[in-house]
Amino acid sequence: MEEQLIKVGVTHGDINGIGYEVILKTFEDSRITELCTPIIYGSSKVAAYHRKAMELPPVNFSIIASADEAGASRVNIINCIEDNTKVELRKSTPEAGRAAFQSLEAAVADLRRGAIDVLLTAPINKHNIQNEAFHFPGHTEYLEECFAESRSKALMILLTDSLRVALVTGHVPVSRIAECITVPNIVSKLTLFNHSLKQDFGIVKPRIAVLALNPHAGDAGLIGKEEEEIIKPAMEEAERKGILSFGPYPADGFFGSRMYEKFDGVLAMYHDQGLAPFKALAMDQGVNFTAGLPIVRTSPDHGTAYDIAGQNKASEVSFRQALYTAIDIYRNRKRFQEATAHPLRKQYYEKGSEEKLDLTKEE
Repeated sequence: MEEQLIKVGVTHGDINGIGYEVILKTFEDSRITELCTPIIYGSSKVAAYHRKAMELPPVNFSIIASADEAGASRVNIINCIEDNTKVELRKSTPEAGRAAFQSLEAAVADLRRGAIDVLLTAPINKHNIQNEAFHFPGHTEYLEECFAESRSKALMILLTDSLRVALVTGHVPVSRIAECITVPNIVSKLTLFNHSLKQDFGIVKPRIAVLALNPHAGDAGLIGKEEEEIIKPAMEEAERKGILSFGPYPADGFFGSRMYEKFDGVLAMYHDQGLAPFKALAMDQGVNFTAGLPIVRTSPDHGTAYDIAGQNKASEVSFRQALYTAIDIYRNRKRFQEATAHPLRKQYYEKGSEEKLDLTKEE
């Protein structure tokens, strides 16, 4: 029986930015449809506007009414915004924000009912998209709320083939970072990260590097006490749960000496501590992955890039990598679920235990 292609739902993001440019450049390669069935939630008219404005090669869209009609070997598009939606390149407008949310809302609804398998989001403007239904600092927090019934917490991971960076604190002001660095928060993020590395990336026993909060890792308390009083105790608690974490390392020397190459993942304390070096190392190939949720969502690691919108200057590499990553993670999760569905029962007890193993009992 032929394996069914993974259905990838694609949101168009801010229509005045580079979203459609990277979408069109990615799907002009017809070989993509041999890997997956793409379903774009957007507008065929807006897509045509961008293609003509930049004189890009044509993409043969198949216009469908719902994801259930999506055909293999073609790029499907669902028109989910108003026909008269106006494109104003390089501008932030309420109309663009409304169109971005309509695309996201429709895709998430299909993701919830299983009509698509994974979600790939083009960049949004976090200001013009705000409304009564979207009052979040980004996709990550919105998706966490949409799947709140799973009681799962989201973890943002930025990744390339050789580097994976997760954050203890995400979109919070710098003035509030220190108060958010707590033992429970760090243990929670280490647990999520460790599980994702196993489930989503197929790493059996992940090694996680933990970055310090203060310069020079606090210099034994001279510069700050968070390393000694919070971060190290959190790592010790995580170790009791079987999580291998190392550090805390001063961020500057850690990245400067390329120590990240020795680990499966890096846990940074705050947004710019992890993302500034990540983007310096991998801006064009980086992918943003929302871990910890029951669904798979990826996106490119760049924003709307209004300054170059409509000029045929945007690189689609990060967006294409986000597509490949979503497919890989979906497959890895399937393998992990199959491998752990019926575990063998324990055949031994720890040394020194007085318990006796009875192999005649059914479990």
